[in-house]
Amino acid sequence: MKEKLYTIPLNDAVNANDECPFCFIERKLEQDLMDFVLGGGSSYMESDVREETDKAGFCRIHFKKMFDYGNTLGNSWILKTHYKKLLTEMEKQFHSYSPVKMGFFDKKKNREERVNSIGRWTLEKEHSCYICNRFRNEYPRYMDTFLYLYEKDSEFKEKVLTGKGFCLTHFGDLCEHAELHLKENQKKEFFSPLFELMQKNMNRLFEDVSWLIEKFDYENKDADWKTSKDALQRGMQKLKGSYPADPIYKKR
Repeated sequence: MKEKLYTIPLNDAVNANDECPFCFIERKLEQDLMDFVLGGGSSYMESDVREETDKAGFCRIHFKKMFDYGNTLGNSWILKTHYKKLLTEMEKQFHSYSPVKMGFFDKKKNREERVNSIGRWTLEKEHSCYICNRFRNEYPRYMDTFLYLYEKDSEFKEKVLTGKGFCLTHFGDLCEHAELHLKENQKKEFFSPLFELMQKNMNRLFEDVSWLIEKFDYENKDADWKTSKDALQRGMQKLKGSYPADPIYKKR
């Protein structure tokens, strides 16, 4: 099938023969967004960009990655204007606060069911992130493109089914997306080979991690590592996504 602009990221991800093509896409998009926000183009100086970052803020993980990225001035500008907006919001929240009369069962509510208005407000801020939001908005489009290519492009499908599968997190998302968007007569044909693929590759990771442990036995010190040298980071990725062994992504 002739490659189109919107199919390139999925083809690149599958061709990389990674533990999960969606992890590959997520990392690439995240790095592109870091470059956009803090890179040489100085997007953080554009009022429309800062308006979006001021509103959304950043999660704990991406604040750490932004700090590691290495642009002190850019990070400081982003923080300054975000603080300005946050202080205005905080003042309104404090002004409108009133205590809640608590019953016995109210005290048993979990953290996602906060009854305190300030607690709810801070929780909203904790779950809001400019970079996470951008990926979240793009993610369904990549899922749609995957389903399209899997159905229409036999070469793409063959690469998927002979590849390393997906991380468990992204595989769950893919299954949910397929359940909602495929026709009933397509589902068995779609799910059955992918279940087999995942089982095969989860077993592969189990064996790799198991042999990595065995290599610490003195009797195996001269034995072949097989494919276990990087089994720890791949095994972690397979379960939760991301790339535990990645170096810090810095400003180029």
